[in-house]
Amino acid sequence: MAYSTKRRFMAGAVCPRCSSMDTIVVFNLDGKDFRECVSCNFKEEMRLNIATSELQTRVNQQDEHSQDVQVIHIVSPDNNN
Repeated sequence: MAYSTKRRFMAGAVCPRCSSMDTIVVFNLDGKDFRECVSCNFKEEMRLNIATSELQTRVNQQDEHSQDVQVIHIVSPDNNN
């Protein structure tokens, strides 16, 4: 059982078993990613869910009203036009 990459601590991570903070290390073993608590020896394979589509936000959505353009004329109080 050899580690293919270095074990790295995850800053701010909390162990789901013992609730200790800053005791979780992540590493890769045989092409799989794992996390492990150095305090209570909790170990779990991490399965990352990759999003298949971009999340809908106000930035990437087309607003139906954004196509309506209104021209505004600024009139000077000195001008009677």
